[in-house]
Amino acid sequence: MNHNVTVNIPYTIDTGEKLVNETFGPNNIRRRKTGSHELMKVEVRDGRLLADRLSLEQQGFVFVEHKTKVADFFDAEQLNSVYYPEVDELIKNASGASRVAIFDHTLRSGDESEREAKLIREPVLSAHNDYTEWSGPNRVREFLPAEAEELLARRFAIIQVWRAINQPIQRNPLAVADAKSIALEDLMVAERRYPHRVGQTYRLKYNPNHRWFYFPEMRRDEALVFKVYDSEKDGRARFTPHTSFEDPNSPPDAPPRQSIEVRAFAFFTP
Repeated sequence: MNHNVTVNIPYTIDTGEKLVNETFGPNNIRRRKTGSHELMKVEVRDGRLLADRLSLEQQGFVFVEHKTKVADFFDAEQLNSVYYPEVDELIKNASGASRVAIFDHTLRSGDESEREAKLIREPVLSAHNDYTEWSGPNRVREFLPAEAEELLARRFAIIQVWRAINQPIQRNPLAVADAKSIALEDLMVAERRYPHRVGQTYRLKYNPNHRWFYFPEMRRDEALVFKVYDSEKDGRARFTPHTSFEDPNSPPDAPPRQSIEVRAFAFFTP
């Protein structure tokens, strides 16, 4: 069955204003951002219908069955000892990387009281890409300083793995844009401020050429793998913008979304 939907995607308007996203953590989920958004009506296609034709190098994302042995995603010890090794293997298989280094993960909930109790974040309703031309390599320098220059001398990518952590996603699903439908001029740099460092992300401005996809009712044993940076400039997918959206097919009593995304470096041997 075709589950294409026409929805409002939140794009950033280019007003010339400096774009800033500020996070106040740790143990503080308050955030601040500048910039103006506009909701643009777009068709988001059912990616399940072409899952077997997707690739990280062409569209920038793949959708896979991926069973996990994690019993509780809110248990930090299980994430480190069980989930990180599972994701390491998944990214190697999906990308062909010879080495994977996981450096970050984010738990999200659509339930405000759960966010407050567990100090986790909300779904992001803004079309964006997590790394820029500058911040991709800079993150390697921050995380692996002793090896950075050697690693940056050859191809590397930053790949994220996103999944439901409990019930199937019925509210605020994740939409991903076909990387080949994004022009570089559609990407606007936003400063990403943390208490002890400054990074960059891209925000997306509207272009009618954008092609969006989602995977309805993603289950706990499925994963969306997408590439948010690639150092190679040979025409392959490099940046894969994404956003949550309000799904008109969500039942009124749908449970709040609970999800996790893991971010990792993927290093390639020549």
